[in-house]
Amino acid sequence: MNAFNKRICGVMVFSVGVLMAVVANATAIPSGWVCDGGSLSCGTSGADGVVTLPPNGNTSYQWASTNDGSSGVGALPTGALGNETNGATLATSVFSANAGTALSFHFNFVTSDGSGFADYGWAALFDSSHTLSALLFTARTAPTGSIVPGFGMPPVNATLLPASVPIIPGNSTWSPLGADSGSCYNGPTAGCGYTGWVNASYTIATAGNYYLQIGVTNWSDTAYDTGLAMSGVTVDGNPIINTPEPAALGMFGLGLLMIGVFARRRWRLG
Repeated sequence: MNAFNKRICGVMVFSVGVLMAVVANATAIPSGWVCDGGSLSCGTSGADGVVTLPPNGNTSYQWASTNDGSSGVGALPTGALGNETNGATLATSVFSANAGTALSFHFNFVTSDGSGFADYGWAALFDSSHTLSALLFTARTAPTGSIVPGFGMPPVNATLLPASVPIIPGNSTWSPLGADSGSCYNGPTAGCGYTGWVNASYTIATAGNYYLQIGVTNWSDTAYDTGLAMSGVTVDGNPIINTPEPAALGMFGLGLLMIGVFARRRWRLG
């Protein structure tokens, strides 16, 4: 193999390797989505710790976490309950819906907190003027009993499957929780754990433009973080995001461009 061919092979291996690394470690949120929180508070992941790939067949999901969360962010859109500290929100891009349109999605709530520190998460539908249309989903840290819908929180408007969910206790291993991944405040039976994937469905009554937003917040302190994963947001069965992520495509395109540059140079040199 001559030197030029070695360079071409090296570029190809580098390009494919970069693409694989970007896809495997994708952290960017989809184009058009909006995160309110710190730089580590929102992202895109694949199967990770207790959060498996979602049951809708997607190979990734989006999430928001109180890790690196901002003060005053993540409280319920219906009004703060009183002891929220820091958190994050993640909103989808705006989509159009007709009257009677079916909205569907999956969620998975993960918390490292417990015993008096009732962190919570939620999902809500807003119209394009940022007016709350419906509170769809809530989840809240508790040592026992159902944590979906969250206790002490307003009733939700979506149909949930399962309709109520107890915590799967003792394991909070999930990278979006940062240094708290795998931690359990006050022991593995005090409230830490995860829900597994929960389906939520809702019929939009009025035609218009909307976006879906999730939020998470710490409660009474800023330690032992909590997060909410979201996947498969569809409107009348049509997904509102495309994959792969633009960052991955950009890196792959750069690799192909480099191969083309080397190839043209070789052809000109004959």
